[in-house]
Amino acid sequence: MNTIWEQASSILWNILNRPKITDIIDILIVAFLIYSLLMLTRETRASQVLKGLVILLLASWISDFLGLTALNWVLRNVVNNGAVVLVILFQPELRRALEQIGRGHIMGIAGTDNLLDSTRVISEIRQCLLNLSKRHVGALIVFEQQLHIKEIIDSGTPIDAFVSCPLLENIFEPNTPLHDGAVIVRGNRVVAAACLLTLTDNKGLNLELGTRHRAAIGMSENSDAIIMVVSEETGTISYAKDGKLYRGLDGTGIEDVLGTIYTKKNESFLQTVLERTRGRRRSK
Repeated sequence: MNTIWEQASSILWNILNRPKITDIIDILIVAFLIYSLLMLTRETRASQVLKGLVILLLASWISDFLGLTALNWVLRNVVNNGAVVLVILFQPELRRALEQIGRGHIMGIAGTDNLLDSTRVISEIRQCLLNLSKRHVGALIVFEQQLHIKEIIDSGTPIDAFVSCPLLENIFEPNTPLHDGAVIVRGNRVVAAACLLTLTDNKGLNLELGTRHRAAIGMSENSDAIIMVVSEETGTISYAKDGKLYRGLDGTGIEDVLGTIYTKKNESFLQTVLERTRGRRRSK
């Protein structure tokens, strides 16, 4: 008890009597890093791990405060040796952060600054998805964001052509060489087709979801890409982002989602899209 009080008094004295410019800068940098970590893991499975880590730290402090020596020893060892465990658990998030640091600040989508071109791309993709949905033709389109997904692109067939409705429909036409797999779209260009995606490991998904939907979710778990899916069985149009699948998009919903990609709106707008979609489905 006395030790904790002495430590708290020492910290308080240092805060009130010894702050320098370098100390303030140091605190701001650490605060920024913590904030960035929280934003990076927001609405992902890693956020639950962070919550668990905070609970362990609190439990360690409380056990020390109450004099629970054995419990405190166990908790301190878990926390002190948890660095390797955290690296393993946060591997996708750490990779994403390092890629962002290495590439620096870039625009959300290359080659989409022209509003007219963005409008054309959105219109072409929207029409394609609606046409495929009517004919119950399965489709899987990955929209690359800030993080490059070269390893996924390399798994398919290079194309490098402007986005157009006829091109995308022809790619996904059944019994054609490139119909099985995902199309990768970078800005206003189709860069590859028949690409292979890793399926999600999430065991809690609806059993009705097929391989395309599970591949879309898996892709969104390991990148910042947005993935559009057309169900071959039902014709339902869906999109996946941050490990979550949102189903039942109509033409307006497709435009909303594509608008967040090509007009660089903030990510919170996707939640508005989801609520609007749910509202339309409930009203039917």
